Amino acid sequence: MNCREQLNQQDFTLEPALLNDWHVVAASDEVTEGNLIPSTLFERDLVIWRDSSGQAHVWEDLCIHRGARLSKGFIASDRVVCPYHGWNYDGTAQCRLIPASPGETPMKKAKAISHHVKEAYGFIWTSLGEPEHDIPDFPEWNDDSYKKVVCGPYRFKSGYRAVENFIDPTHFPFVHAGVNGLMDDPDPIGAYDVWEENGGLASSEVQVTQPYGDPRNVPVTAFYAYKCLRPLVAYFKKRVLITNPDRAHEGNPNDRFCTYLTAQQVSETESIVRICCAMNFNPMPTDDEVRQRQDLVYAQDSDIVDTQRPERIPTDLRQELHHRTDLLGMKYRSWLQKMGVQYGTV
Repeated sequence: MNCREQLNQQDFTLEPALLNDWHVVAASDEVTEGNLIPSTLFERDLVIWRDSSGQAHVWEDLCIHRGARLSKGFIASDRVVCPYHGWNYDGTAQCRLIPASPGETPMKKAKAISHHVKEAYGFIWTSLGEPEHDIPDFPEWNDDSYKKVVCGPYRFKSGYRAVENFIDPTHFPFVHAGVNGLMDDPDPIGAYDVWEENGGLASSEVQVTQPYGDPRNVPVTAFYAYKCLRPLVAYFKKRVLITNPDRAHEGNPNDRFCTYLTAQQVSETESIVRICCAMNFNPMPTDDEVRQRQDLVYAQDSDIVDTQRPERIPTDLRQELHHRTDLLGMKYRSWLQKMGVQYGTV
């Protein structure tokens, strides 16, 4: 058994649905050459770095020698140097130099503990186990007609509650009054369908009225179609129609605003949400205009979602009361339970 396998069996056993999945641990632009970035995933302390070729690496934040945090060290000539005794680890995680014995070839077991890593959609992803799925698809990413903007990070207590909130349009008039809905005139939510698709969940469109429906700061009628792609990854495609006749010329029936949401579960009651927005408007909003609206909305969300009790989401539907308009959230909880997800749930 190698060190990575030993760590995966220490303290608690992370269920396969999470252990063998891909999780975002940083935005790509957070990790620059020459810097060591600490991060935490499922209470595992990690260090992220990028070599001179641009390749990202995700390792345990641990020197195999005496257990010091590698993130406290530095990078020299594409090697991570431990802050305690100066052991040098190259991009393969192998130790290449022990300064106290410079003429000696380090033993093969002198390796940092590395994890699978991929870079996609403006994020750095890792898997602590052996990934059983590819990273969920973001269809607009490679479509040049869409502008893409990474937003966040946003702090939430529960990543699952953040995902459930993301797929719930019924909170719009109250949490986002004057932005995503009207408190004095909330939209009635009609019946919609939810089905399983490619191992996840998908919904038919849900119609809502939004006074500040997208970065153009214009009232729209919005039609949301949601997807739960993985336990901590979700997506929506929003069809938007400008309702103000004086500004209708700013849009067209093909306007779409899409959001790809990821949640990094730091601990059972701490998470970091990062999103990538994609839109095909003409003219396009600026990056700052996109981020300004998202920062507002996610601050409003976390302010309320973090008051929910219990902080760990219940997957047994008998533990909370549900309404027919909660259909996608109910399906999401049952889906988590079916996959055996226990970490961060009750």
